[in-house]
Amino acid sequence: MTTSSTTSDAVTLRPLAGPYELDLFCRLSYVLDHELADDLATGRRVPEWMWVALRGEQVLARIAWWTNAAGGAPLALDFFDIDPGLPDEEAAEVGLRLLRTAARQVVPAGATSPEYGRFVPAQWREDEATRRVVETVTGVVERAGARLLVERLRLEWRPGTAVPEPSTRLDFRPVKDREDLIALMALAIEGTLDAHGQGDLASGLSPREAAEKHYDEEFAAYTSPREWWQVAQLPGTGEPVGFVVPARNNYHHTIAYIGVVPAHRGQGYIDDILAQGTRILAAQDVPRIRAATDLGNVPMANSFERLGYVNFERAINYVWDAS
Repeated sequence: MTTSSTTSDAVTLRPLAGPYELDLFCRLSYVLDHELADDLATGRRVPEWMWVALRGEQVLARIAWWTNAAGGAPLALDFFDIDPGLPDEEAAEVGLRLLRTAARQVVPAGATSPEYGRFVPAQWREDEATRRVVETVTGVVERAGARLLVERLRLEWRPGTAVPEPSTRLDFRPVKDREDLIALMALAIEGTLDAHGQGDLASGLSPREAAEKHYDEEFAAYTSPREWWQVAQLPGTGEPVGFVVPARNNYHHTIAYIGVVPAHRGQGYIDDILAQGTRILAAQDVPRIRAATDLGNVPMANSFERLGYVNFERAINYVWDAS
């Protein structure tokens, strides 16, 4: 894919010329700045996907896309920052021009734009300066045709927190293979409170297709031991109750996915299953365990709280609908 720069009203829009311009990109700041150098080195980012809006040497705005492995298509728009010192009208105008110009070059023709996600402080609405920054950027994204999908809680279990005791109600076994997990994921997506799962179903995917998409786009790339992935079952009968996917992604140890099948919901089994996943990762002497759940998924959020997870941040996710 070719890239180009555009100049208008003394503002230049262009991609980075190479990794050596990372310092230029980081003249604006965001909580994931520390990941950029390694992402570039591993191919999860490429300079052609990292754009800036410049007036002379001043960075007015920046934007970047990410993928999970070198050579992949852009999977997420996860950097979009506008200089908070700009007047509101100029910030909105520059931001929209940068987003539209860069997206035309980065997103393959005919493809739906990847989801935009932004991490924000847990109490971001209570701080006027933070709220203005977030609303400026999300306002531009909305003008570009995106809609809010969900606000999520970002959660963290930290060393020193009590390690949950093993369940006395459920047995656990490792996931056997891809089909073993996908079959359970397809069951668990029925009646899900997760906005991404609901969105997959609303797009026309069957529960199994949604499970396969999730597995292939995320779990298949994990290099941490598959033996960590666990199926919860009833003692004696071996009937599956749910599952948990503890893993190490590119950045953190994480509870990547957890679910209870519909036939066994309402019995509090989610605590037993989350405890098992947490115990597996805690036994690896990890510096932290990350997790996330939708703000509206109250049962899951309450389970994380009972197990000692702390809500340290939130995430806001916007999507563009397929045209």
